[in-house]
Amino acid sequence: MARPEQVLLLEPVHELRFRGPFTDVVTTTLKLANPTDRNVCFKVKTTAPRRYCVRPNSGVIDAGTSINVSVMLQPFDYDPNEKSKHKFMVQSLLAPPDMTDTEGVWKDAKPEDLMDSKLRCVFEMPAENEKTHEMESNKIASSLSKSESSTLSMKSMVSSLDDGEVKKIMEECKRLQTEVQRLREENKQIRQEDDGLRMRKSTIMSAPHSSQAVRVKEEGLSTRVIALIVLFFVVGVIVGKLAL
Repeated sequence: MARPEQVLLLEPVHELRFRGPFTDVVTTTLKLANPTDRNVCFKVKTTAPRRYCVRPNSGVIDAGTSINVSVMLQPFDYDPNEKSKHKFMVQSLLAPPDMTDTEGVWKDAKPEDLMDSKLRCVFEMPAENEKTHEMESNKIASSLSKSESSTLSMKSMVSSLDDGEVKKIMEECKRLQTEVQRLREENKQIRQEDDGLRMRKSTIMSAPHSSQAVRVKEEGLSTRVIALIVLFFVVGVIVGKLAL
């Protein structure tokens, strides 16, 4: 007996595309929509469970609603010559009105109650210029988002302040500027006083040397005077003896 037609609407319908480079996790989204008036149980299965992480991989979609399933391809060494053989299958069944245990419903389901859809995986590696363009676009978008967020935060901060608070902030800024100027003047005055102290200290230290030099000079002069007196005395004595 042929299985019934899939009641869920899949987007995309036939292929899950993963765009490289595959040095990091690559995520694609599978949308499952339930257009019926009954709840639908679903499961997402793959032929390569170790290569993919699926969240959520099962559950219940309420009537008239939809759900997004994140399919995350794990990093791997991409070979452009190797075609992907990975496939996904979305399996579903109509939930009974009195359902309390989802796993029990799957166990008790008959093969003719199950509906499924299959999708194949496609890997795409962008060209070098496309990768460069994407990186530049991501950088520009990141910088724009940061500048917009900072601008919005500043605008929200300013808008949250009334005129009185803004006036207080301006007055506080002026007071701080005046305080900074006063501290600069005090620092300049202290430096000048330090320079004066250094000059006086050097003068005081050099004063003993000069006084000692004067004393030495005076002692030298007095010694010369005494020597001349003694010399004149001796000459006088000799001349006196010769005269006698």
